Amino acid sequence: MKIVTEHDYIGQSNDHPWQSKFVVLQYEQGGYSFFPHAMYRNWFDDEVDTGQLFIGRCSGLGVGTVVNCDTEHQCLRIGRFVSGGQRLRFLLNGQHHTQTISTAMLGIHGMGLQHPYPPQYADSVIKNDVWLGDEVMMLGGGVVENGCIIGARSLLPPNFKSEPYGIYAGSPAKLIRFRFSEKIRECLLQLAWWDMPLSWIQTHNAFFLQDLGTDEGKSLEMLMELMQLKTQAEAVQLEE
Repeated sequence: MKIVTEHDYIGQSNDHPWQSKFVVLQYEQGGYSFFPHAMYRNWFDDEVDTGQLFIGRCSGLGVGTVVNCDTEHQCLRIGRFVSGGQRLRFLLNGQHHTQTISTAMLGIHGMGLQHPYPPQYADSVIKNDVWLGDEVMMLGGGVVENGCIIGARSLLPPNFKSEPYGIYAGSPAKLIRFRFSEKIRECLLQLAWWDMPLSWIQTHNAFFLQDLGTDEGKSLEMLMELMQLKTQAEAVQLEE
């Protein structure tokens, strides 16, 4: 598979304690991303070098995760700070035509039979700060928005679309509730902290230890302060 990641990627780590289980990517400004070896597989369950993976900084997919793909154009896009559980399953394609006489792939059965070229899903997209529970299955073409939680063993149907900071569970997955109030969600999306350098997050790590679910007023004040610090840091970057 073709791997695309952050611009400051400096290669795979060969001395990380998890490297026997994972491909571990390392970055010049710090942090790691990781995913299991031989993760991309075809419908015979053989490892393949087709398909594309984009994975952002500080994201990881658990042991046993499998990405099924059948063409070089199919892409799984993982944002930054994504936490993936064990045995996730991403089906990037595998569609059959449903508007023809039969859904069968007649061409694989010999005798010169033919079937239409299978339809293709769009990219499967997991944005930033998403937590995927163990054994989540995601069918192609879906988008999981920033800050979401997907419950263990949930099924995300084809072309699934979530709302930011939603908690989803079930088969098919449905919105259970939001992680935070609407005002806090809006503020977090405006903050977009995942776009900042890891060193900035390190400097302001104490903010990330605070509970945003108990006092909305204090939480909004804290987020506004952090947003000001972000604005100041961005101004300094422009001057350099």
